Amino acid sequence: MKIRAPTLADVEAARVRIAGTAHHTPLIPFGSPGEPTDVHVKLECLQPTGAFKIRGALNAVELAGHEALAAGVYTGSAGNMAQGLAYAARVRGVPCRVIVPDSAPATKLRAIERLGAEILAVPYDVWWSVLENHGYPGEAGYFIHPVADTGVIAGNGTVGLELLDDLPDLAAVVVPFGGGGQACGIATAVKALRPDVRVFAAEVETAAPLRASLDLGRPTSIDRRPSFVDGIGGSSVLDSMWPMVSTLLDGSIVVSLAQVREAIRMLARDVHVVAEGAGAAALAAALTGEAGPGPVVAVISGGNIDAPVLAEILNSPW
Repeated sequence: MKIRAPTLADVEAARVRIAGTAHHTPLIPFGSPGEPTDVHVKLECLQPTGAFKIRGALNAVELAGHEALAAGVYTGSAGNMAQGLAYAARVRGVPCRVIVPDSAPATKLRAIERLGAEILAVPYDVWWSVLENHGYPGEAGYFIHPVADTGVIAGNGTVGLELLDDLPDLAAVVVPFGGGGQACGIATAVKALRPDVRVFAAEVETAAPLRASLDLGRPTSIDRRPSFVDGIGGSSVLDSMWPMVSTLLDGSIVVSLAQVREAIRMLARDVHVVAEGAGAAALAAALTGEAGPGPVVAVISGGNIDAPVLAEILNSPW
């Protein structure tokens, strides 16, 4: 399915639309005492739902209109978009149903339920087909794709506007890559205003479909290995996202699980925030230096990590 790429005007309109509900999150320098770096962190983990997805969900729901929302909304999500859409649906007073992979973290599932959404857990391959096919057979309600939706991408792009407001001399941005909706939204906004700014995807070694696709010059499937980094790392780059991904992004920086664990520990120690694996992957990628000279911003996309996983990482040897 072909989708329209958002424009800067779409992103600016989304900023007005979601103001007062989604937060303008902090952007702060990263580094240990006495060890400054040229990296900054954008703390999207401090959004009301613990992740950036609330931006795109709010914008898409507002754009849908009353008639489309009459039967409620639904999406396919491993957790963060599910929470974002459940929050947006509650704001609008409409039902929300979420199709999740049966491997979704318990922390995210509990949060979805607290927000009032109904959950349908399915095998990972079935869940992935929801993203590929833009819907689930027999499901009622208005489907909002977690990635490949113009309104979602435009809402995500409001992060880029905030980055340029808060750090005008920004040189590069590193964004976790799940499906490309966040990275392409940020790139749309940033490159429209500052074409020289580089935007990189952060991927993890166990599932890096963008790197594989960029190497081949076309979307390709990979052998995905599940890990604690559950918010990124799909089986492939969606065909509907490839035109945007391949033109807007400056490359993929792939990091190891060990680097992600270390980034989670550093964020807890030095910034005093909790990050999930996907969010910490951006910091890990930024610290490799592959994004080039700074200032470089790592988008800490979310903080919804299972407590036992976080405890194991924080208690392991540094």
